[in-house]
Amino acid sequence: MQLSDIDYNLPEELIAQKPIEPRDSARLLVDVEPGEISHRVVADLDTLVGPGDLIVVNDTKVLPARLVLQRKTGGAAEVLLLEKRSNDSRLWEALVRPGKKIKEGELLEYFGKRVVRMGPRTEAGDTFVVEILDEDPLDLISRIGAMPLPPYIRGSLKDQDRYQTVYANKPASAAAPTAGLHFTDDLLERIRRTGATIMSVELIVGLDTFKPISTDNPLDHVIHSEFYSVSQEVVDACKSADRVIAIGTTATRALESVFTTGELTGRTNLFITPGYSWKIVDVMLTNFHMPKTSLLLMIGSFLGDRWRELYELAIAERYRFLSFGDAMFISRRSDNS
Repeated sequence: MQLSDIDYNLPEELIAQKPIEPRDSARLLVDVEPGEISHRVVADLDTLVGPGDLIVVNDTKVLPARLVLQRKTGGAAEVLLLEKRSNDSRLWEALVRPGKKIKEGELLEYFGKRVVRMGPRTEAGDTFVVEILDEDPLDLISRIGAMPLPPYIRGSLKDQDRYQTVYANKPASAAAPTAGLHFTDDLLERIRRTGATIMSVELIVGLDTFKPISTDNPLDHVIHSEFYSVSQEVVDACKSADRVIAIGTTATRALESVFTTGELTGRTNLFITPGYSWKIVDVMLTNFHMPKTSLLLMIGSFLGDRWRELYELAIAERYRFLSFGDAMFISRRSDNS
């Protein structure tokens, strides 16, 4: 496999810079029945589901995990907290800039107050262990942190809640499960009234959301592990459902991890690529993803070569792409061709 197999030309003007209002007015490219592509909006989702459908969302909540700090020398430093490394919330894995200049043990400040101590590089080599120097680390993060918007989004959000799902639960993630951003409380209620069931899983969104594939062969890419948790009730519901509909790639990864390993909770480094034997997810609602990413590899595994046809159609129809963009509602191709 070559990197060009998951590459495509994404016009810059199609990268959505702001969330659409209302949330569920985002466009929806529907491809669940062979030969029946349609153009809808997310608000129509209640007409596409019904009794026997299990809809699974990732209810992780985004931390304001981007800390803009200063070095003792006066230079700027940025710490993007990815995931806790200890139960007391003091130790975190983080991306740090400028990573090559900042030394282990260096103290980083926020308006003169020391708030972060640099630790060693992690085993992965591209992240660091950092210590939050506060008795209540999560409170400090909430006070001084900013939402970790993806680098392709210019500017900031006036309403920080627009980078949270309406069902977000426990603050933990470094990025939003963006397919879930389209849902409103009203849409969720209308879906329930169809007889479909909605259940939650947790997957803490981490580094691979920010990291494109750089290896010549995408299958050589080393994917980072992420924490997930799925209840036995969700597993049982999946087994009895007519269709399991995952909202986003993170809910998909959590479910497939459980049905691959048999472990309800843990860390997953499941790398879903073409040729993967799908276990449980039948339908996915997902945004349009960046070229040359592990997320696009997953979509290629789910749809086979059809992913490229759908992306070309979305570009021709001027759909909005990436985190604040529009979405697809797609069914898995049984032959993965």
